[in-house]
Amino acid sequence: MSLLRRNNASLKTNNDTGFSSNTGNYGGRFVNKDGSFNVQKEGVAFWDRFSMFHTMINLPGWQFLAIIIAVFILINLLYTGVFMLVGVPEFTGIIAESEWHVFREMFFFSTETFSTVGYGRVNPVGGLANFFAAADALTGSLFFALVTGLMYGRFSKPRAFLEFSKKALIGPYRNIAGLMFRFVSFKERHTLADVEVKVSLSILEDVNGKQEYKFYNLPLERTRVDSLPMNFTVVHPIDDESPLRGMSLEDMRNADFEIYVLVKAYDDSFSSNVLQRTSYTYNEIIFDAKFVQMYRQSEDGNTTIIELNKLNEYKETPVYQTTAQTPVI
Repeated sequence: MSLLRRNNASLKTNNDTGFSSNTGNYGGRFVNKDGSFNVQKEGVAFWDRFSMFHTMINLPGWQFLAIIIAVFILINLLYTGVFMLVGVPEFTGIIAESEWHVFREMFFFSTETFSTVGYGRVNPVGGLANFFAAADALTGSLFFALVTGLMYGRFSKPRAFLEFSKKALIGPYRNIAGLMFRFVSFKERHTLADVEVKVSLSILEDVNGKQEYKFYNLPLERTRVDSLPMNFTVVHPIDDESPLRGMSLEDMRNADFEIYVLVKAYDDSFSSNVLQRTSYTYNEIIFDAKFVQMYRQSEDGNTTIIELNKLNEYKETPVYQTTAQTPVI
């Protein structure tokens, strides 16, 4: 018997998610919490499927900076080794006495050449030294041009800058229950317009004795707002037409329950459309809870304060009859 209510004729399957109904070849969730798809690609050579630009554009800031610094050091260590092999007689101005001090002189000569600073105390005089110093300078020019392009790409890339609640709640909504989560635009002086939300449910169903994934669009209280100056609580009413009606936490676990969220909006700062994804699995659903209010009036009464630190705060609020182990809505 399917966990989805078979008498719900109004609920239509969504075949446009990009995922297959085949259950045997999926591992874990469909969409990660950060919005990336839980998919890895193989079958062709690494360099054929790897894109340095897309990887560097989408890395977290600290990883991006760490890679830039590491590459800078490694390239200069390589040229330092080459200059050491060429030999000290090919250079003038070296005042070091020990091997370590010579290595240090050569390393900083490489960084100065690489960055086109060229302080001038250490100079190449031999043919090989000049050749490799020229190569060092060319490599540096290309490196900084590449880093500049990547930095521009990162700063100019339109982003939604949305933060989603870590949990989705099932709590009282009007005179019934509702599945709800919320999100907020967390950047100062950054608002989005024409915000549209789409929520899809993936669930295992028994179809002719075979387990298959089915995808459904969940009806929402509101699917769009004109602008997003504050937080937006998305609610799916759990009425008689809802596929969640009568489902317990154990039912959700057995059905490999997952909600896929897609938010589209227009960012007038970039004059561009932006989107962001996330998902909630059965172990990220909290029963009998309701979000606490996350905004208040300023002390002078002239401003509304959005308390971003309260995005994930909720309080226990019973809906219907429950038990400690298997709440039922």
